[in-house]
Amino acid sequence: MRRLLGFPFRLLRLLFLSVLLAVGQIWANKLRSVLTTSGIVIGVASVTSVIAALSGLRGNVLAEFEALGTNKMFIFPDFPEDAPPGRFNWGTVRFWPDEFDGLGEACPSIESFTRIGSYTQTVKAEGRRLDGVEIVGIEPAWHAIEKRTVTLGRPFSMIDEQQARPTCLIDDELRDTLRLRKDCVGEALLIGNRSFRIVGLVEKGNDSSRFGGQGEQLQVFIPFATAWKLQKPFFHVIATSVSPELSADARAEVRFFLRRSRQLSYEDPDTFNVQVIEEFLQRFNAIALTITMVAGGIVGISLLVGGVGIMNIMLVSVSERTREIGLRKAVGARPAAILLQFLVESIMLCFVGGLIGVLCGQMLTWMVANIPGAELERAAIPFWAVVMAFGFAASVGVVFGMFPAIKAARLDPIVALRHE
Repeated sequence: MRRLLGFPFRLLRLLFLSVLLAVGQIWANKLRSVLTTSGIVIGVASVTSVIAALSGLRGNVLAEFEALGTNKMFIFPDFPEDAPPGRFNWGTVRFWPDEFDGLGEACPSIESFTRIGSYTQTVKAEGRRLDGVEIVGIEPAWHAIEKRTVTLGRPFSMIDEQQARPTCLIDDELRDTLRLRKDCVGEALLIGNRSFRIVGLVEKGNDSSRFGGQGEQLQVFIPFATAWKLQKPFFHVIATSVSPELSADARAEVRFFLRRSRQLSYEDPDTFNVQVIEEFLQRFNAIALTITMVAGGIVGISLLVGGVGIMNIMLVSVSERTREIGLRKAVGARPAAILLQFLVESIMLCFVGGLIGVLCGQMLTWMVANIPGAELERAAIPFWAVVMAFGFAASVGVVFGMFPAIKAARLDPIVALRHE
């Protein structure tokens, strides 16, 4: 019983002595150990830095999505490709404002929505002229959906929308380009041949109405009813669900509502497309995970190459220390103790190589994060990548160190003592 209870302590003592012997052997052959572990160092550094770069890229993309809003959905008119010839045309597929009347009441999962229509026009102010300015028709809910508040003046009111008033909002960029006064509220702006009064200054931000489009064009915002009265532009709708978890329910409700308002029969395909940001996020996360795993696996091949080098040098070590092994066996060392000694030495080589590799990977990550224009400032080695690197390095040490360790443990002590 006492012997059974003392077994764990004897095992720990044997393991501790094996670690000391392994460190001593590594220190005694420093140059050989450095060259042996170079493959592990390169492999771990490559894997961690690649994962860090991909994680940084993923973080930037996710930040863009979060800035847009994970509970948003975009509703576009969409011509059905499999529709019978002559059944639909763009005149019937395009949206009309009254089709969305009552959307908020009929869809309880929808928090708010705004119709957005745009067209380009010439803008003039105080003798200065800008061509190709984007005129964007929005509704009052746009500010809350896009999280773009009015910093000066006031937002559009329901009266502006209902009466289609010639009022407009601009941002700092357009104000400075036209060289208007800092407080330009109340000034006149000529859009095409019609005079508009500036009622407010809206802050710049990530405008999701430009999702998939150009984001550098100058903009002027006018009430949607005014834009429809003047140009009747093609428009789309941006809506927000009550929460990201209800995005699927909100999408189903919007689809049912639009099919009813557009009087589509059971056999008719949808003449619109509802895209949910949450779906883009899930799809992107799946793709990003696959790319990370594939890239990490390809780069991780160098770890296997390093493992072959460690097995080679351990076989050389067994040959060099044959007489030592024979002597230890002659004085009573068991094969398990010999096997553990060489296995621990192999694992220690991989562990040291993994530690140096992680440090080199951190340095490479810092260099990648500071590349100008790369937009990888979020690059960082995740904790799971460090654990995976050390775990894989230890596995390489066990797998490739097992054969030399078994060979050493099976040596005949008499033959080993005769070895020159």
